[in-house]
Amino acid sequence: MDPGLHEVIHRRRDVRREFTGAPVDPAALERVLTAAHAAPSVGMTQPWDFVLVRDQGLRARFQAHVAAEREAFAAGLDAERSEVFARISVEGVREASLGVVVTYDPTRGAPAVLGRHAIADTGLYSTCLAVQNLWLAATAEGWGVGWVSFYREPFLRELLGIPDHVRPVAWLCVGPVDRLQEVPDLERHGWRRRRPLADAVHADRWGARP
Repeated sequence: MDPGLHEVIHRRRDVRREFTGAPVDPAALERVLTAAHAAPSVGMTQPWDFVLVRDQGLRARFQAHVAAEREAFAAGLDAERSEVFARISVEGVREASLGVVVTYDPTRGAPAVLGRHAIADTGLYSTCLAVQNLWLAATAEGWGVGWVSFYREPFLRELLGIPDHVRPVAWLCVGPVDRLQEVPDLERHGWRRRRPLADAVHADRWGARP
């Protein structure tokens, strides 16, 4: 067992407010992206790409879009939920040192993608594994990562000139942080509590507990 790996897994956080904005070390960024690119992928397609977004104008436009989507979500909450949500930051687009947009290209290796014929989403799952690798590697470097999901794919595709057939899966805010929270933000602010592992484990059939 590698205790370092387990420690990184449990130390990982979805970071919003803790970014320092300090420049990223190029060698560390290479290590993080190399770890992401080493993720397993269906049919060895490696369907991901990484768009590194440093331009402040692009980041300002994306942040404004995210803010509008946050307001749209908040408008549908009841008073109690709205009060909790108001305390939660959903992005660190301008505060992070770097934006990394991870994309998924379903045409890579097509049409005969080994392992995708029965489950079309395996390529998308592969891209998410690359995101996870990136996240854990960044945590090991002492960096934070925040996954921004308050956006519309067509907006981000147009903003960054991503081809129509390629999906922007994640805008990740990446960079040095002053600390990582001990308790995840959503749990700390009372949005949701973590499920016990025992509630998630089934034996042979759904609902049968070990």
